[in-house]
This record gives sequence, C-alpha cells and structure tokens, in this order.
Amino acid sequence: MTAPVRRAGVFAALCTLSLAVPLFGPQAGAAVAGVVLLGAYLVPEGSLFDLLAYPGDYEDARLYGLITFVLAGVALGLIATAASMSVAVFVGTILLVGYGNLGEQLVRLRTDNDVVRVAGFCLAGSLAAVAGLAGTRALAGDPVAAALPVVVFLAASGAVLGALLRDMLLRSDDPIVVLSVGLLLWLLAELGPSIGRLEIVVALAVTVALGYASYALETASIAGMLTGVLLVLLTIVLGGYGWVAVLVSFFAIGGLSTKFRYDRKTELGVAEDNNGARGSGNVLGNAAVALVAVLGYAASDAGLLPHEPGLFLFAFAGSIATAMSDTLSSEIGSVFDRPRLITTLEPVEPGTDGGVTWQGELAGLTGATVVAAITAGVFPEIDLVGGAIVVVAGVVGMTVDSLLGATLEGPLLGNQSVNFLATLSGALASAALVLVVPLLG
Repeated sequence: MTAPVRRAGVFAALCTLSLAVPLFGPQAGAAVAGVVLLGAYLVPEGSLFDLLAYPGDYEDARLYGLITFVLAGVALGLIATAASMSVAVFVGTILLVGYGNLGEQLVRLRTDNDVVRVAGFCLAGSLAAVAGLAGTRALAGDPVAAALPVVVFLAASGAVLGALLRDMLLRSDDPIVVLSVGLLLWLLAELGPSIGRLEIVVALAVTVALGYASYALETASIAGMLTGVLLVLLTIVLGGYGWVAVLVSFFAIGGLSTKFRYDRKTELGVAEDNNGARGSGNVLGNAAVALVAVLGYAASDAGLLPHEPGLFLFAFAGSIATAMSDTLSSEIGSVFDRPRLITTLEPVEPGTDGGVTWQGELAGLTGATVVAAITAGVFPEIDLVGGAIVVVAGVVGMTVDSLLGATLEGPLLGNQSVNFLATLSGALASAALVLVVPLLG
C-alpha cells in the first residue's frame, strides 16, 4: 500500500469521528477536533508525521494539511451550530471528502486513467455521504426512507463538485473542497427539492451518460465534463427535463460547433485549445447565469423568493440563447477572413476580440432561434411572443459580448468574464422584456 493511500485511509478514519456530533453533541465534536489539532501540532517528525504529511509539510515540519482540514471541518461545524445548516449536511460533507479521497487513491493503485480516478472519488464519496446523511437522520429519529431520494441527490451533487475542485486544485487544498461542498449541500437542502426514487435514478443515469458522451466526443475536458454534469444534475432536479433539454442543446450544438472546420481555425490561430474540448471555465462562463436562474426558480417555487418562477425561466432561456448565439457566431464566423471590429467596422485579423462577420451574425441569430424554438416546444407557457423575446435576448447578449470584446477584453476582462457578462445581459434583457411587453400590450 502506497503512502498516499495510507494517508487517505487515516484521513478517512479521522473524518468518521465527525459522527461524534450527532451521537454526543457539538461539544464532543469540538473536543475531538481539539485533540486532533493538538496532536497535529505536537508531531513534527517521525513515522506518524510521515504517514500524515503532504509534501509541503516537510519544509516547516508541521502537519499543515491535517491542521487546515480539521479547521475547515470546525468552521463547517460552527455554521451548522449557529445557522440553519443541518448536522446531517455537516457529517455527510466530511465523510464525502474523506472517503472520496480514499476511493480515488485506491483507484490509482489499479490505473492512471483520469476518468476512472474521478469515478472512484464520486462513487466512494457519494456512498459515504449517503451513509452520513441517512445515518445522522436515523440517529435523530427522523424518517430515512422517504428522504432517501433527496439524500442521494445531495450526495451525488456534492461528490461531483468535490471531484471538480480536486481536479482543479492541489491535494492539500481539501479544506476548500470541504467548505465548498458543505455550502452547496446546505443550499440544496434549504431548497427542499421534491424528487422520487425513480426520478433520481433517471436523473443520475441521464447525467452520467451526457457527461461521459461530452468527454468521449472530446467536446469537454475532465473539468468541463464535471462542470457540465453538475449543471445538468442540478437543472434536472431543481427545474425539470424541459430545462435540461434547453441546456443540453447548447452543450451539444455549441460543443460540436468547435469542430466546424477545426483545421482552418488552427491555421488562422483561432481554434480552441485542447482540440476544442471546453474546460470548466468555459462551461461556467457560459452557463453560470443559467444555473443561478435555475436556483432562483427553485427558491421562488419554494416560496423563498418573492418573484414569479416564470421570470427565472425567461432569464434562463435568455442566457442560454446568448451562449448559443455567441458560440455559433464565434465558431462559424471565425473561419472567414474579413471580420470587422464591431465598434468601428474597420477590417481586423481573424480572432480579434470584438471582430464580427455577417456569416457569424447570421449563425448567432440562428442559434438564438434554435434555443427559442426548443424553449417554446418544452414549455407551454412560452408562446410566440415569448419565443421572440428569447431570440431578441440572445442577440442582445451576443452583441454585448462583441462590444465588451472590442473595448474591455484583454486589459480589464478575460474571455470567461466577458462570456459571463454577456449571458447575464441576455438573461436580464429577457426578464426585462417579459415585464415590459405586457405593459406595451
């Protein structure tokens, strides 16, 4: 057994001590954390130090990895004590990260395949989180069977987020993973999604299939795949299959558009890196606003926000229409040699930020129309006028993207920030038009 596996095993065992909170109360949990912190501080060398130390711990002869991990757990425990976070979420989060890491390290003994490694983290973390969430409920005397679908949803969502952060960060950054996963599960638990056993099984199957397909077709990197998986899972459960149909239309058509005349784009120097596979930053830049809209819809539907849920539906559709318009405009328009800067209409080199072509603008309009058509097809409440609003919002967002590219991108903003602001503009335009159009009528 290798040192990383042994270290992960010890960390997982320490995470199991989080069960002291539901068993004996917060004071017992604080005492356990204090003992572990004191032990970590008093062990500067030796076999125990070697067992628990990350490579960076040797420089100062201090188990900083363990110390910061425990402190992150303490911070999460304080939130659970002082706020509305449940003890079940606290325990489930700690077990998820600890046993997820152990699962990943055990997989590494067999293979170096990155997808299998991620699957090992997600599977082990999900099972541990389910045990923690369900076990804590049982200890508190709450019914478990009826809550099991929601428990599985929380566990799967947290595991995917944890795997994503682990892929992007260093192994010693597990405190960030603990806090991020804990806050996500807290938010999702507060939304109180209503989901049955069959629905969660179907949602997980669809999500995993779409995620693997995006990776196998090389339209997304591992981080991009995990980001898409998390977005799709949350959208299915909190919104519904209509919402995910709109979202997946963007991922599918937008991802395939990166392959359009890829050799030509490479010659011009405008091709996406990594053979066109989109990373997490690209996925989030284009879909973060849509995710916020889904969360807003769920919160509004649950009575946590005063706004009508339909307003968030239009914001969601407007943001996706923008993302689709901008992606198709860039990917198709970039292969033509005579783009013009949107602010001055002067000819510029292909790939210049803010450069547009009539072919790209037409492709963008087509993309917004496709999203509007799909949205109208899956949501009966969106009629012809509603579809027109989505198209207009998509074109507005695409234009904002070009204007930001010509003025602020580079010196002040990165590409992903521009994408985010553009999709935000499309979402706001869509919501605003929904509010204004009835007044005009």
